[in-house]
Amino acid sequence: MSTTRNTKGRGTRRKIATTRTLRRKIAGTGRSTARQPSGIEARLVFRIVAGAGSALLLLTILMVLPWRWLAPPTSAFMLREQVFNAKAIQYRWVSWDRISPYLSIAVVASEDQKFPVHHGFDFESILQAMEEKKNRRRGASTISQQVAKNLFLWPGRSYVRKGIEAYYTFLIESLWPKRRILEIYLNVAEFGPGTFGAEAASRRFFHKPASRLSLWEASLMAAVLPNPKKMSAGRPSTYVSGRAMEIRTWVRKLGGARYLSGL
Repeated sequence: MSTTRNTKGRGTRRKIATTRTLRRKIAGTGRSTARQPSGIEARLVFRIVAGAGSALLLLTILMVLPWRWLAPPTSAFMLREQVFNAKAIQYRWVSWDRISPYLSIAVVASEDQKFPVHHGFDFESILQAMEEKKNRRRGASTISQQVAKNLFLWPGRSYVRKGIEAYYTFLIESLWPKRRILEIYLNVAEFGPGTFGAEAASRRFFHKPASRLSLWEASLMAAVLPNPKKMSAGRPSTYVSGRAMEIRTWVRKLGGARYLSGL
């Protein structure tokens, strides 16, 4: 009788062990199955991020590329002046051949002397600007960077804006030739309160089209670019006149308008 009981006990223990083993396997299978969706979700997230990045890249290219051939009807800075400051603006687009070559070289001499040779960024000037935070006569932003800022962005010094500016500068340098970059800058830069572009500024301050600007007049216009709301090319202060003389000296050192002949 004891033998029968032992046999039954062993059989019962085997069944319990088998049941536990099955439960562990089922539980293990469940855990394996639960891991699979996380891999699928990771791939899905990657595809969404990649798709969003591709869409953003395409959108920004479409924002930049048309102005290689078309005249921008406005800019972010002009819209800001109209919307936030409720001011009327003066803006009239003119092509490259209707802008005095004196203004082109004066602006380059004043704002970005390495413009013909750099690829959007003047790293030497950037390093100098970091070392000399005070008493700088010229900033470290290139003409290409200023075009990116004026057309698409807002004023400010935040790292976020600077990062976006760098991205648009890269696109502009990749999609436009150098002459087009300078042509657009001369047309959208603010030369006085609410006065954008060479033509509007020339007519306002000197009562003549931009094509007839002299070197002195062009140097006065270039001199006010760092702060056009406070400085005037039409009624130059002692500082503006002195800066204009410096710009004329830089123009001569660069070789005059011939410096830009290769653009």
